[in-house]
Amino acid sequence: MKYIDACLPQKGDTVVVGMSGGVDSTLVALLLQEKGCRVIGVTMSLWKGDLPPLPDGKKLHSSCYGPDETEDIEECTQFCKEHGIEYHVIDVKEQYQKQVLDYFKAEYRAGRTPNPCIRCNSFIKFGALLEGVQNMGIKYDYFCTGHYAKIVVPESGIWGSEERPHMIACALDATKDQAYFLYRIPSATLAKVRFPLAGYTKKETFAMARDRHLKAAERPESQDFIPPEYFEYLFSDKPSIPGDIIDLDGHVLGRHRGIEYYTVGQRRGLGVSANRPLYVHSIDAQKNLVILADDSDLASYSLLADDFVWPAGIVPDCDFDAMVKIRLASRPVPAHVARYDDKSFQITFETPQRAVAPGQSVVIYKDSVIVGGGVISKAIK
Repeated sequence: MKYIDACLPQKGDTVVVGMSGGVDSTLVALLLQEKGCRVIGVTMSLWKGDLPPLPDGKKLHSSCYGPDETEDIEECTQFCKEHGIEYHVIDVKEQYQKQVLDYFKAEYRAGRTPNPCIRCNSFIKFGALLEGVQNMGIKYDYFCTGHYAKIVVPESGIWGSEERPHMIACALDATKDQAYFLYRIPSATLAKVRFPLAGYTKKETFAMARDRHLKAAERPESQDFIPPEYFEYLFSDKPSIPGDIIDLDGHVLGRHRGIEYYTVGQRRGLGVSANRPLYVHSIDAQKNLVILADDSDLASYSLLADDFVWPAGIVPDCDFDAMVKIRLASRPVPAHVARYDDKSFQITFETPQRAVAPGQSVVIYKDSVIVGGGVISKAIK
């Protein structure tokens, strides 16, 4: 299928820019202003101040959730003041607690591996934040962020329909592409979303930022969600339930501290001694077991996934071949996508994939455009 790049904001358009204080979103705001757009900066406030300082005075490096949010907002405020940009901070703490933090904990406690960034994008950054903008009475033509991805429109209808929804395509810089994180954003929302950095590499972004003497160009890259040091605090609302660590034959190898501290494919921190490397093969939440195996036992030839999101909500009318990713760090691989039941699809890989983790997302691409995605429910070894 052929696609057309969605038009970017033009001179005179009113554009709301989601700002984090980082180089990407700061540069986007300035580029749009230079283009002649009326720019309004907005930052979502997530931090509830409920986690203690990290031990030994350790400092976070611009994590999504942490006490450095205050510094981020101060830098955004100063930047917007210097450039005459209207700026607002929108409180989404309660929505973030419910949709991201509570979800994160519940998934790990169910023996699954959650992806809080995907959840945050669909419910918070492109959900609650935009609701807050609307509630303030701000009218805008486009909402832009510093994500590395692209918005496209198919030249003809998808899956036999006449619908031509806005869809997410991969960015030019494959090493920084963030399309995978964005797959759950509804097409109706994408109609007003644009990613001005889609056609640039990260190196070019830094060069443009330094040419403009942006303070944000000297900041370290942000890290995802929260650091591992905070996991203890995050899960301290309920006591962990220790249980057995076993092998595939049921032999007890040791004790785990609680299944929320383990994920499929993990090798380090297992607390067992063996004459060979062992990895987390699977987690049985019902029996409170962590199952270990050799690396060769982690391969899956297919998976089942549900909770799918399709462009414009149009479900494929037939089986098809595509490229799929089972985690952000994986490269897309060839696979066959087939209806399994009323809620699920089975995705069969051309080549077996390692450490398929329930709770993670499988995202489906054709011609480097996301045509759908869902949440992995089961790995078929």
